[in-house]
Amino acid sequence: MPWEMKRRMNYESARLPASAEQVGQELTRFIMSEACSCIGAKTACARRTLVHRHYPALADRQASIALHADLTEFALKRDEIHELFATFAATFDSPLDVDEEKFEWLVWEQLKLLHAQDRVKYQWAPGVDSDPTSERFAYSVAEQAFFVVGLHRNSSRLTRRFSWPALVFNSHVQFDRMKEGPMYSRIQREVRRRELALQGSLNPNLAEFGERSEAAQYSGRAVPSDWTCPFRPDEAEREPGGTQERRGIHP
Repeated sequence: MPWEMKRRMNYESARLPASAEQVGQELTRFIMSEACSCIGAKTACARRTLVHRHYPALADRQASIALHADLTEFALKRDEIHELFATFAATFDSPLDVDEEKFEWLVWEQLKLLHAQDRVKYQWAPGVDSDPTSERFAYSVAEQAFFVVGLHRNSSRLTRRFSWPALVFNSHVQFDRMKEGPMYSRIQREVRRRELALQGSLNPNLAEFGERSEAAQYSGRAVPSDWTCPFRPDEAEREPGGTQERRGIHP
């Protein structure tokens, strides 16, 4: 086969959407490998309590409708899946090759789109703040608080480097339950030990809930000290045709 034709075929194949099964299998391999330091994710994979869904594009309006429906279903059934290790992972076909700043922008555009749908029916999760500058900020879907972890192939953090763009939603309720016993501190120590062994340093944005806003940690980029979160719940765009009533949005 002529080289030019082969190159063209490879290029076209690379543009074909991946199957959910294919990406799910690769996500499992990544999580269970040494490249991933997250013990909670490994436990969810081992227990088969990680719910994975795949979508066409990150920050795409139509994909966001499906993502919100799937994530809401997960949030409402979370305890039926597992009271400590139920995790939702959303992966996307595109964009595949963006730098950290572009990925960060896409993450927050995606979260804005989700919130535009969520606020039509649900209030913000109780016990956390909707203000992303607050040290008690957490993202909310279906009145449940989540810590969001972004993954993409160009992340400077090795444990966040995955072939497809992804958002992993971890429940704050589960964190709180683990904190009631010794499990949380054991997992935290092991995650940090693995992170140091893998990268030689901890994520500079790392902070405990209540110390400073977790928003800076979502994309994985080492943001500067004067970084401002682009997300404001009271300014989120509403889904076309949705009610204009505001519910539970803190000023």
